Amino acid sequence: MKTIALESYGIKNAKINYQLSPEDLHRITIEKGQGVQASSGALAVNTGEFTGRSPKDRFIVKDAITEDKIWWGNINIPFSPENFDKLYNKVTAYLSGKEIFVRDCYACADQNYKTNIRVINEYPWSNMFAYNMFLRPTAEELESFEAEWTVVNAPGFKANAEADGTRQHNFAILNFSKKIALIGGTGYTGEIKKGIFSALNFILPVEKNTLPMHCSANVGAAGDTAIFFGLSGTGKTTLSTDPNRSLIGDDEHGWTNENTVFNFEGGCYAKVINLSKDQEPEIYDAIKPGAILENVILDDKGVVDFADTSITQNTRVSYPIHHIENIKVPSVGKNPKNIFFLTADAFGVIPPISKLTPSQAAYHFISGYTAKVAGTEAGVKEPQPSFSACFGAPFMPLHPAKYAEMLSNKMIEAGVNVWLINTGWTGGPYGVGKRMELKYTRAMINAVLNGDLGLYDYDHYHIHSVFGVAQPRTCPGVPTSVLSPRQTWNDDEAYYTMAFKLTNAFRENFKKFEAHCTEEIRRGGPQRYAF
Repeated sequence: MKTIALESYGIKNAKINYQLSPEDLHRITIEKGQGVQASSGALAVNTGEFTGRSPKDRFIVKDAITEDKIWWGNINIPFSPENFDKLYNKVTAYLSGKEIFVRDCYACADQNYKTNIRVINEYPWSNMFAYNMFLRPTAEELESFEAEWTVVNAPGFKANAEADGTRQHNFAILNFSKKIALIGGTGYTGEIKKGIFSALNFILPVEKNTLPMHCSANVGAAGDTAIFFGLSGTGKTTLSTDPNRSLIGDDEHGWTNENTVFNFEGGCYAKVINLSKDQEPEIYDAIKPGAILENVILDDKGVVDFADTSITQNTRVSYPIHHIENIKVPSVGKNPKNIFFLTADAFGVIPPISKLTPSQAAYHFISGYTAKVAGTEAGVKEPQPSFSACFGAPFMPLHPAKYAEMLSNKMIEAGVNVWLINTGWTGGPYGVGKRMELKYTRAMINAVLNGDLGLYDYDHYHIHSVFGVAQPRTCPGVPTSVLSPRQTWNDDEAYYTMAFKLTNAFRENFKKFEAHCTEEIRRGGPQRYAF
């Protein structure tokens, strides 16, 4: 096995564990008392203080490469090169003399876009996460491996905000000049993968004219690719994991000018709140030796209670993609035929399925709407609209209009159909109505993929009087009443009051993008105010 040194990174006298197997990392984690084994054979860990990402503590070094290109603000927060260097030196001094876990891996399944990554971890289970989530080089590739990007991950290191220029003791910082993702003060593993995703979201459009996407993707037997955009909790992983279609990937992809869609990753990172074998058998069965469960509650026999959210609602599992039986190898597909925008509308007013025009697609892509419900964040007691541009604003360094323009051009060139899918509430808002049944959502998506929704005309579609989108009048496997959100409410006045409340939120949110968008895109949103 190849050996490596870390002195060039500023890490000295460390005990280096290089390219350990997931079995060894699983064992070492348990030996160190940092995790336990679940009854399924999966490793279960607690990520500590942070059980999710911390967007306000994500920074980008502002320098000659980034100064004029990044969309600076409360999403992309600038960090000085001088503070980065000082903080980096503190982190590497902290890691010096410790036992360190190092993994060489890569992102981007399309060989034309392959990006080599070296991940340096303080904890063994963080390194196992990197094994699961990034693509795995062959032994031959490792012999000549040269890292392009480096992730330095030190959960146990806490910054001094006043001295180090951070907001508090945790941080995730991207330095495009030095090609380093520096992460400290947080054990949440998602920061590792999202750091590289954010880097690629800058590199691919700027340097390679390729659209990066926060989406899942699968492909049918006929080679037809489908893409699923959506924020956490909207069903992106669930709906793309289909026994009748091959999974390309569940979270991060690129769409090239060579008419391919490729996965950035080598694994899946799925929410497991209320997971059941009946509803999501592929994900359930993927939880086995090699998988890592995060922040779940186990009984004294190691059995997971997936309904227990006492640590967090953001309970997770990571596993290598080959834990799913039906996958595309390599993780590359052709131009998509259908794109689905997933939203969990807690107001219960958006149709469960509707077809979008190109201008509506661009508008909804820039908006990136879903909703927060009670319990998801401190202080949230009733549904609140939540907008995340491009369905992934925290990971998008460029202005959202740049990604929307690229997506719109690609959709037109490829003749793609775009659909808005509400996986949220029906029959009323959260607390009154109920969550859309998964079997109906699956039936709607299958109808699209099978070409069963008829022609785009008056006989088959109804134009929604508030949102302006085209609702199918019928859909195989779905009661007709379910297709009309107004009918499910049984109270027209209450429905339209809530619908107008949401359209006003859309319009208010979009004001910050209007100056960068064409009139056609602006007209893709709801055109009516409440009165």
